[in-house]
Amino acid sequence: MNFWQECVSLTDKGISFVVVTITGVRGSSPQDPGAKMIVTTQGLHAGTVGGGKVEMAAIKKSQELLVTQSTSPLTLTWNLQTDIGMSCGGEVSFLFETHLAQSWPIVIFGAGHVAQALTRLLSKLNCQVTCIDSRADWIEKLEGIKAVHHPHPKETVASFDPKSFFLCMTMGHAHDVPILVEIAKHAPECPYVGVIGSEVKGIKIKKELLELGVSQNFINKLRVPMGLPLGSNHPYEIAISMAAELLQVRDQ
Repeated sequence: MNFWQECVSLTDKGISFVVVTITGVRGSSPQDPGAKMIVTTQGLHAGTVGGGKVEMAAIKKSQELLVTQSTSPLTLTWNLQTDIGMSCGGEVSFLFETHLAQSWPIVIFGAGHVAQALTRLLSKLNCQVTCIDSRADWIEKLEGIKAVHHPHPKETVASFDPKSFFLCMTMGHAHDVPILVEIAKHAPECPYVGVIGSEVKGIKIKKELLELGVSQNFINKLRVPMGLPLGSNHPYEIAISMAAELLQVRDQ
């Protein structure tokens, strides 16, 4: 196991964790200074600080830090006999370093040319991207993100975090609208929802959504076209304009 690669992997997956390090010992102890472990909300992920009761106590403290989302480094010294209940009477000092994941879920419906470019850009950022399409051949071309083949993409909407950024980049208007209706039901307060296309397309879609009973508040937040007004019609330049807008909304 490469300890730091495990930390990077958890960060890339958007999983919060605590690194626990033994910084000092006095008398008998189950591990030497420098011993490390990684703890997530699920428990011990990697490494060890000696096992047994002292490790369980350190895991419990780490999980408490994850629940309270405390990011300040914490140092603790435990007497193994009086504090932990072990037979040996040594002392162990620990450093707890909490690393909270920045959860940024992005859901893209459609895996066409621009989506292929956008997902490749987003795969380099600290976000969690899922792309859904009914076309298996386009899904197979995706790289570096979670790709989902589903015959009816609208049926997947309810499975996503309502705080996700939603992007519709399907084969056209007729495919976008049913997905948008489901997003309006499941995630009316989502921070971002947009559709690829022209201003004329946007007018038509908003009119149809209103007729289908979608709230005016949701329609007002719908971005059509998506992206900042820059670049050409090259798929990667369009993708860059979209990625820039996503970052702008995330950081506002």
